[in-house]
Formats: sequence, C-alpha cells, structure tokens
Amino acid sequence: MTLAAAGLLSCTGTGQSAFDPASVADASGEVTRVEPLSWWTGMQTPLQLLVNGAGIAAYDVRIEGGQGVGVKARHKADSPNYLFVDVEVQPDAEPGTYYLVFSQGERQFKVPYEIAARAEGSVARRSFTTADMIYLLMPDRFANSDASNDSTPHTRERADRSAFFGRHGGDLQGMIDHLDYIAGLGATAVWPTPLLLDDEPEGSYHGYACGDYYRIDPRFGSNELYREFVGKAHDHGLKVIMDIVTNHCGTGHWWMKDLPFRDWIHQFPEYTGTNVCFSTNMDPNASRYDLDLQESGWFVPSMPDMNLDNPYVLQYFKQWAVWWIEYAGLDGFRVDTYPYNEKVPMSEWCAAVRREYPGFNIVGECWTSSIPQLAYWQGGNPNKDGFDSHLPSIMDFPLQEAICRALPTDSLRWGEGMTRVYDCLSHDFVYHDLSKMMIFVANHDTDRIGDIVRRNPDRLKLSMAMLATMRGIPQIFSGDEMMFTSKDLSQGHGGLRVDFPGGWEGDAVNLFDPAQRDAVQAGLFDYTQRLFQWRKSKPVIHNGRTMHFLSRDNTYAYFRYDDTDAVFVFINNSRGKKQVPWSHYAEIASGLSDGRNVLTGEATEVDDTTTVGPRQALIVEFKRK
Repeated sequence: MTLAAAGLLSCTGTGQSAFDPASVADASGEVTRVEPLSWWTGMQTPLQLLVNGAGIAAYDVRIEGGQGVGVKARHKADSPNYLFVDVEVQPDAEPGTYYLVFSQGERQFKVPYEIAARAEGSVARRSFTTADMIYLLMPDRFANSDASNDSTPHTRERADRSAFFGRHGGDLQGMIDHLDYIAGLGATAVWPTPLLLDDEPEGSYHGYACGDYYRIDPRFGSNELYREFVGKAHDHGLKVIMDIVTNHCGTGHWWMKDLPFRDWIHQFPEYTGTNVCFSTNMDPNASRYDLDLQESGWFVPSMPDMNLDNPYVLQYFKQWAVWWIEYAGLDGFRVDTYPYNEKVPMSEWCAAVRREYPGFNIVGECWTSSIPQLAYWQGGNPNKDGFDSHLPSIMDFPLQEAICRALPTDSLRWGEGMTRVYDCLSHDFVYHDLSKMMIFVANHDTDRIGDIVRRNPDRLKLSMAMLATMRGIPQIFSGDEMMFTSKDLSQGHGGLRVDFPGGWEGDAVNLFDPAQRDAVQAGLFDYTQRLFQWRKSKPVIHNGRTMHFLSRDNTYAYFRYDDTDAVFVFINNSRGKKQVPWSHYAEIASGLSDGRNVLTGEATEVDDTTTVGPRQALIVEFKRK
C-alpha cells in the first residue's frame, strides 16, 4: 500500500510558544484515542500518531504550545474515524505539554500531548546477556496480592481459580511482593508473560491476545504499577524483559470494531489458519502459496493476524516498542511467535528498536527442531538468500528437545540418552552467535520438566546443572526449581500453568517460605540456588568456549574454559556409578589445578578413579596454567 493510496496530505504546524490553551475548547468525545500516549525529546524513531475519533479524518491538525514540535503530514485511512499524523520533534524541542489542535472550518478543539525529556543514559541501557539467568513466570499464576482486581467491571472474563483455562487472579503487586524470592534464587532477570490487556471472553489469563497495546490489563494492575514493578526489580538487581506480540492481536482488541485499513489485518472469506510451515521462509523450493499462508494465516481463531506489510502497522509497532522501553525503563524484549511475522518488515522492526537502543537485546521465539532453520533467524547469520533478521537472540529449542528426550531414558542405544545432547551441541558451528541463544528445559508452552523426568528429583537436578554451565543465556520456568508438575496432564497448557503455592491468601502451603518446603522441594531449590548464585561471578561460564567428549553409556562430559579458568561438568544419567575417564580428557585436563567442587565447596582432585553416582552431576572449577 502506498502513501498516496492512503491519502497523503501536507500540513505544517505553527509550534508558536504564545499559544493560549484557553483559546481553544478541549476535545469532548471527538477524539477517543491518541497513540503513542506520549513521546520524548532526543528520539531517533519517527513519531506518527494514530488518532481515533468519529469522522476525525475530515479535520486539519496542527501542534501548538512550544518551539520545535510540529505536524509534518497527515494521512487518511480507509476508515474516516482515523487520522495518522507525522510529527517532527526537532533536536532543540522543549519538553512540556503541547496541544494537537483539530479544526474544520470554524470548529476547533484540542488534545494535550506530552513531550517529556528523555532519561539520562536511556540510549546506553544495559540488556540481558550470558551473565544473566532469566526467571520466566506467568503473572496470573504467580501471586495474587490484590484480590480487588481479580475481576473488573470493564473486562469480560471473571476470575475463577478452579478453571484450568480461566483467570486465577495473580497480579503485578504479587510479583512485586516476591521479587526477593526471584533474586534469592539466583536470577538476574525476570520475564513475565504478557501483561497488556487481553479482553477475550475466555482463556484471557495468558495475555497473548492483546486488546490494547498501550494498557496494562487492569486485572494485573496499571501502567503506573508496571513501571513501579520495573523500578523495584532493578532495585533487586533484576532486569525486566517484556513479552510482546507483533504477529497477532486478539478479537477483543478495540480496533477490531473499526479497522483503520482493510488490510490492517490479514482477512479471508472464511477463517484460515497458518500452515505453521516455517521452512517456507528459507526454502528455495517453496511455493509463494505456502509462504503466504504461513505469514498471513491466523494463529488461532481468537487471534487476528497483523499485516506488517502495511507501513502504518509496521510504524505503529516500532514506536509502540520504543514507547514501552522508554516509559517503563525496560531491559529487553521476548517476541512471541517470531517466524509467523512477515520477515522483511520484522527485520526492519528489530533494526529500528536497536537503532534507538544499540545494546538492547531481543530474543525471538522461533520454535523449530531444525538447527539450520533456527540459525536462519539470528541477526548476522550468513544466509544464502542474503536475509538478515537483525534479531539478536534466538530460543534454543533444538537443545531443549535434546535434553528433554535424553534425561528420562536409560537407553544405551546409539543416538539416545545423553548422546542426543552431544549431537545437538556438535551443530554449534551452524550458529552465528552462541552468546545470544536462550537455553532452557521448559517454559510456559512446553511440558513441565518435572513431568518430563517423571518426578525424579535427581534427573531434574541434572537439567539445572546443564542450564547453569552450558553456553548461552539460561532461563528457568517458575516452579521448576522445586519440581512443580502439571495439575492434570490431560489439560495441556491449562494443566501445566499451575499456581505458585503461597501466592494466594489461604493457600495450605506457602512455598515462598523455606520452612514450608518438603525435603525434595528444599533440596531442589538449594541445588538450583547454589548453582546460579555461583554462576553470577563466573566469566568462564558467561563467555568461555566449550570442549565436550563423546560416550555411549548415558554420560556426558564437557569443559567450559578460557585462558585462565575451566569448569568440568560430568553428567551421569545412568542407573549406576560411573568412573570418570579423566585420562581421555588429557588435552585440556593436563593443565588444570586447584580443583574445587562447585556444589560442595570442597577442594577436589579428579582422576581416573573418580566416581560419580547414578543420576548425579560432578561440577569442578579449576585454574588453567
């Protein structure tokens, strides 16, 4: 769609400081929305306001109230109830309240618009790296500290804690109240699943069907409380990653009643779902038909597919992302269903966000078992078709699958057990940047690791040992540190997304309280905590290289090393004791000294007589000569 087709008109603002706000009446219902809600001086991202109101396209608009801010152009949409206004904020613009003045003949009305001063150091903000451990939680299922907002008058779904797919009442205040727990575990970053309004009539607890991109769901709290949450997380040494969705909105989104453009979303004569065929993005043999269906088909019937090929949609999402970073002080993004987006516009989106914040990390959910297809999505990858996603980080689903298929089995067949993990990591040559890969064994969409290992605490500890010592950025799903399992495996997502016991008043057990954990829960928490608190200060784990050794007895050995340090990890996933074949590792082991067992803190020597118990991990840190 061209700008000419959208009805491009030029309109220059006066920007005179002598404007008297009292000389123009306030808008009284004529303007329903102006998005973004505000802006800042000194931004790189162009500002294009979406203005919504009955018949607003018929009005001219100018900006008054100060120097350096004015209207560059206005664009009509297909609907007469929208106007897109390009705003110039000059480098010397003064922060303050400006006014959008709409006029039609003698009729005028105004809407205030805030242009604030940008926070000092905003451009250079730090983001999440391999030095971090990310704690993933679902706000509705984590903790409920404000029962008054469990159901609200203006949202459709009511709270029902007994419903597998219903809202249970967890909220932002609950997250704030338990930041000390998250930090105490050893996490340095927190990733809550989406907190924006999801106003679907059912299943709205997960937040992935957005109903308003600029509003925190009132059942979680408010925009102001979200900003407070970020600030308090920072006080606890925790970075905050916002989970966002550009591929789709919800059928309950306010604009679904009156779309700005007919192609604002992908529309079909009847419901058409995506074919989920990610390979069409890089397959030289793929048909255009299959690619179009992959990009344009809807995720599910309640989630309309956004059309990022429409330049107004793309610009809307660029500045929306920047607005939340600047408003809330965010440290990173996780992008849901990344390959479902149109890849070229999404590449532009990533580049735009990182142009504004060069050090800002964005991790994309690219759910595929294919290592080459996953590597394709990481920015900078030398793809044969020349495509660059500009997406810094990717989620390592192939490694997750390898670990989760290896841990539950005692099989010694070739290609099974821990050889799966060896084989997966042997493909690391395919990836462009191993330091920007999120590693995990479970999240809110996969099976619980506790279910995968069939409630075996020793095998769950092995998963934590690997997460704490392998290359990449580790992420833990809330509750896995105490082996939470699904309430009902037959309920899928609704069953695995269990409440955190103690997060609700009246819970029989409070697992936030160490005194109320049973022996297994206490042991798992302490094991996980010890590993990730230790990991915080280990550059050899954050940035070191990997050397691993093949075995066929359901064990796996690897070293993380740099010029001065090394960490040796031996995973025994078998039923019996295993001797460590230390002499096989001579090429790296011969130069090691001052061994210390990471889990016990004791001085340790490793040789061919060293044994590791069944389903146990040996982790030893050394100095390198």
